[in-house]
Amino acid sequence: MANDNEKTTFPAVPGWFDISTPDSSRTRAFYQEIFGWTINALDDTYAMVSSGEGPPSGGIGQAGPESPYVGVVPYFPVADVEAALAQAEKLGGSVKMPPQDTPAGRIAVFTDPDGNNVGVMSS
Repeated sequence: MANDNEKTTFPAVPGWFDISTPDSSRTRAFYQEIFGWTINALDDTYAMVSSGEGPPSGGIGQAGPESPYVGVVPYFPVADVEAALAQAEKLGGSVKMPPQDTPAGRIAVFTDPDGNNVGVMSS
């Protein structure tokens, strides 16, 4: 990670998004109808989302009682997920979902000082 005097920049465009909802079936149908997204349900709890061209760019998941968040979370690519979380905490954010490995790479979620959920993903 860069020291305090160095800045590392990453794209200001999300590399992924998640929509976590208490009714994933309803939410999948809603977004498929409004945006024409291709929805590929992996199981009853999670579906991959794409525009029909290219790889998936997001997902819709079933939120349960233990879910770390409900709502839309953009995931931004970073070189080091743990370092990004540490920097978020240093700047007044809070870890919402600790780092975990997924088939697409390492991810985590933090809240910014205003309570907005933001994800980071390994680039």
